Amino acid sequence: MGTALVYHEDMTAARLLWDDPECEIECPERLTTALERLQQRGLEQRCLRLAAREASEAELGLVHSPEYVALLQGTQALGTGELQTLSGQYDAVYFHPSTFHCARLAAGAALQLVDAVLAGAVRNGLALVRPPGHHSQRAAANGFCVFNNVAIAAKHAQRQHGLHRILIVDWDVHHGQGIQYIFEDDPSVLYFSWHRYEHGRFWPYLRESDADAVGQGPGLGFTVNLPWNQVGMGNADYVAAFLHVLLPVAFEFNPELVLVSAGFDSAIGDPEGQMQATPECFAHLTQLLQMLAGGRVCAVLEGGYHLESLSQSVCMMVQALLGDPAPPLSGPMVPHASALESIESVRVAQAPHWMSLQQQGQRGLGRDGASGSHAVAVTLNHPLGVAPVLSPSPRSPEGRPSPLLLPGGPEFKAAATQDVAALSSLLDQLRLNPTPPVRTAVALTAPDAALALPSDVLCEEGSAPQEETQAWARPHEALAQDRALTALGKVLYLLDRILDGQVSSGIAVTPASAAAATLDVAIRCGLSHGAQRLLCLAVGQLDRPPDLTDDGYDSQVMCMSGSASRRLEGF
Repeated sequence: MGTALVYHEDMTAARLLWDDPECEIECPERLTTALERLQQRGLEQRCLRLAAREASEAELGLVHSPEYVALLQGTQALGTGELQTLSGQYDAVYFHPSTFHCARLAAGAALQLVDAVLAGAVRNGLALVRPPGHHSQRAAANGFCVFNNVAIAAKHAQRQHGLHRILIVDWDVHHGQGIQYIFEDDPSVLYFSWHRYEHGRFWPYLRESDADAVGQGPGLGFTVNLPWNQVGMGNADYVAAFLHVLLPVAFEFNPELVLVSAGFDSAIGDPEGQMQATPECFAHLTQLLQMLAGGRVCAVLEGGYHLESLSQSVCMMVQALLGDPAPPLSGPMVPHASALESIESVRVAQAPHWMSLQQQGQRGLGRDGASGSHAVAVTLNHPLGVAPVLSPSPRSPEGRPSPLLLPGGPEFKAAATQDVAALSSLLDQLRLNPTPPVRTAVALTAPDAALALPSDVLCEEGSAPQEETQAWARPHEALAQDRALTALGKVLYLLDRILDGQVSSGIAVTPASAAAATLDVAIRCGLSHGAQRLLCLAVGQLDRPPDLTDDGYDSQVMCMSGSASRRLEGF
């Protein structure tokens, strides 16, 4: 299982034959520069290379009308003047005698990639193609796009592979209205697009590109538009959009395949987007998408017109598909106010359609000022943690999405632990083991028992045997107090239930003074029960990270906290 790279040099044949400043940026060098950069970094050599094939007329007919396909076929015999005249009938399009061949190869490359991934020949991949496709409609070329490559691939996956849920993520800086039109009434395809919009003043100037365009008929809620109303959006804005719009909805949708309309005109330096996201950001976004659909991610190139930015971004995406670690993100990780407004508008528009975006209420466990307690979340089956909370508003009116809080604010920890319960029902597809009978359990000591819990969260009554609890607690002075010892017994019992597959994830409450000691015991107990690799993530300040070097456990544990971060060799 590896990563496929689908390409054909014939897709570089089509080029602009007359003077047109609007269209000249869609040039063959977009492909050749990206491929050269992949080769220079040794990434192409690590991929399974597939030579693109032409899509058949029947395959093109999955999306496009026979008359439109015939019109495009006829362009092969037209002269330059006739091509220019025909091109003028469409918006931002140029035709070349090789356009039909190139466009069939682009669609065919997307089909080959989907077939390879769904057949299990590869895990994921990228189709490096031109012309792009996401603006193309049933009977019209548009915005450099001739055939709608990703839409054809989605229809093919439905017809030939029997898929029922496909996610299309369009991170091109332009709205892919062609994909939206094709699937706007189809609940089997969830289409997410962020795009430069500027309140309708940016191409393609469509009212239906705004956040309140959410699909039609049975497809209501399956079109998710996130309009950027200012330029200059960067890494923090893109990550916030994924964490607070796309991923909650995507986990709830539970796709069987992820198709990416991978336009890199949303990257820094591109004259079309004028955005500030660095190439490394696309590695992180790709990694997040790989948590969906069992990692079956098929990316198809769309826009991207700054050759350096395009080629670097393509490399970052391929590195992530290959499984390489994503480089750290640069710049301030604080979203723009305009981005937060856009995210909030999408959440409001989509909340009626998605449980994950609806108001959850104040039902989480967090810092309790009276009891001085910490909420400790225990999860061994989920590789995804709680999303950071990024919105400045302290509360939302009734019926609006749940509030997003600034890190460090007084309600941050309560909101974070609340999100554990809210997201637990959306993460089933991430588990490598069978789904446990209980999704989320909470172990409460007597003073905490009055706390309100969601109806679908089990209140765990059990506790580890007293002798076992005391044995684990003996080395820790902080666990000598009765309440700390009782809480430890609850944690150990919950941990046993998770390890034996009865519970997916859980939350326990321990006194603040015993938090570090309880964490130390939980780590050692988990390792002693056969866990091979353990991630310890402490939200906020921790007195000290657990020291496991003397016990030979240091190669099995990665500890990260607000006050310390320690990566141990051999993990």
